[in-house]
Amino acid sequence: MLDELKHRLTDFTARGLADAVGRAVGDGTLRPGAKLPPVRTVATALHMSPTTVSAAWQLLRRSGTIRTDGRRGTIVAEDRLSGPGRYRAALRGRSGFALDLSTGVPDPSLLPPLPPLAGLSPAPTSYLDEPVLPALAELLRDSWPYPPERLAIFDGAMDAIDHVASSLLRLGDRAVVENPCFPPLLDLLDALGVQVIGAATDEEGMLPDQLAVALAQRPAAVFVQPRAHNPTGASWSGTRAAALAEVLAQTPHVYVVEDDSAGDVSSAALHSVGSFLPRQTIHVRSFSKSHGPDLRLAAVGAPAATLDPVLERRLLGQGWTSRLLQHLLLTLLTDPASVAAVRRARAAYASRRRTMASLLGLPPGDGLNLWLPVADEQAALISLAGAGIGAAAGAAFTVGAGTPHLRVTVGLIGDDHEAVAARLAEAARAPAQAVPR
Repeated sequence: MLDELKHRLTDFTARGLADAVGRAVGDGTLRPGAKLPPVRTVATALHMSPTTVSAAWQLLRRSGTIRTDGRRGTIVAEDRLSGPGRYRAALRGRSGFALDLSTGVPDPSLLPPLPPLAGLSPAPTSYLDEPVLPALAELLRDSWPYPPERLAIFDGAMDAIDHVASSLLRLGDRAVVENPCFPPLLDLLDALGVQVIGAATDEEGMLPDQLAVALAQRPAAVFVQPRAHNPTGASWSGTRAAALAEVLAQTPHVYVVEDDSAGDVSSAALHSVGSFLPRQTIHVRSFSKSHGPDLRLAAVGAPAATLDPVLERRLLGQGWTSRLLQHLLLTLLTDPASVAAVRRARAAYASRRRTMASLLGLPPGDGLNLWLPVADEQAALISLAGAGIGAAAGAAFTVGAGTPHLRVTVGLIGDDHEAVAARLAEAARAPAQAVPR
């Protein structure tokens, strides 16, 4: 290993050594799980000071390239593309950043304050009460993009998608996803033994012709994000939703699962294929970005024949989502101060993303994230780590091989936009140096 690093080392600084290790990882010379020599051994072999090597190791930890593994010492982090947990692996070791833009989470300062629980209506005391509060159901139906036959509340969007996917899919089935897409969905489908088919996207989401090609492989379900797509920020137009619905109508046995993960903080209009194909559509709306990740609530609208078996199976487990939390959500959705706070958050996210996209020369899009093209992911992560900035490697978001990108949560950038954009642009240009022959 040390000989390989010597060949790659042209800059005898902490950043130069970190770049050399990153290139060795990127071209496969250093495999996931490989143990790195002690700092002093590396320093002696490379004629560098232990302090410089330690600083390089710190950069690599913060970029997610290496990690400490107990008695094994320092090792190369596991491959972000392998197996369940690719998203956790992509974000591992991300503590200590002055500005962590890797997480995809909302800005805490933009969340509406929660009312005291003591001020909420008393929760039902019977196991036999309606699983969805009638007042909340009525409010949700009024704002749904199409009239849902059945409505349910789950413990967050991924909980809902987990239940739905487990009901619809079997070992060996195929499912279509956007490429790129949200990594936990890939992890979930891997865990279910489902073969993933990636369909390319543009600024308006999944491409209809790519969906048609994917449907020819006879999948059981299609998973999409209709607006504020994570990671790209794409949102459907009405024309795109109609075009996707036209393609899906040719395969009436295939369900489409829509994940409206940004929900009320999305500034784009919500278009749903459910407006055209309500019998094929399962629409999921999350309230985590708008009202708080720890609220863990999402609503699902779907055909009764699809959702009822999921709800029956759920009775054998948690049964229903806490009605006390449902009361809290109902209060947040109707309280004028909370409604105003979400409206301000929506405007703030739109402004932050528009500003950063303009500075970086990217499409404006929607939501909390930007999909930043880079010359090399490892080099870009290391460059940002040196500036105290975290980002997520694009490899975790892609199906198969893809062009290098970083997912950057620009919704967390409240000020200093020009300075952060300059750092991101610099990182995007950081090249993977060629390995000498």
